[in-house]
Amino acid sequence: MVKHYSNFNIQKKHKGSIVLIGNFDGLHQGHQKLFKLAQSYKKKYNLNIGVINFDPMPKMFFNKKLKNFRLTNVEQKIKLLSKFKVDFVITKKFDKKFSKIKSDFFIKNILFKKLNPKFIFVSNNFKFGNKREGNVKQLIKYQKICNYTVVKPKPLLKNKKIISSTYIRKLL
Repeated sequence: MVKHYSNFNIQKKHKGSIVLIGNFDGLHQGHQKLFKLAQSYKKKYNLNIGVINFDPMPKMFFNKKLKNFRLTNVEQKIKLLSKFKVDFVITKKFDKKFSKIKSDFFIKNILFKKLNPKFIFVSNNFKFGNKREGNVKQLIKYQKICNYTVVKPKPLLKNKKIISSTYIRKLL
């Protein structure tokens, strides 16, 4: 059973894990490739796997006109994540206060101090922090200081198209 948290105050046994950050909307083949890779790390390093996602999705928070944007709700997502042998999920409420957090504060005070991950899996286009100021380069810059390794697998391509939630929404 997947442990579900609504904030970053996680149990000690979940600290020092593999953490995947993203919306994981729909858990499509691109996500599945990522989780398969995380599973290999879990086996090799004997670590838990955790997922950080946000509700509402930041894009929906900033654009109130988006209706029927989600492919899966929180409950459906957790059910799907359990099939990928995820040990815990953090669904952080995305609100005005959280949207103002600076990217370096997120790295040092949330990722490092509260979660202390050994590996962080993100996509190449991952943005975070106030006004999307943070990116993968910034996460990598903090690797040595915060004692984690960033893993950014190549996206899954089918017929020369990147398999993403955006692409799937377009097809729907």
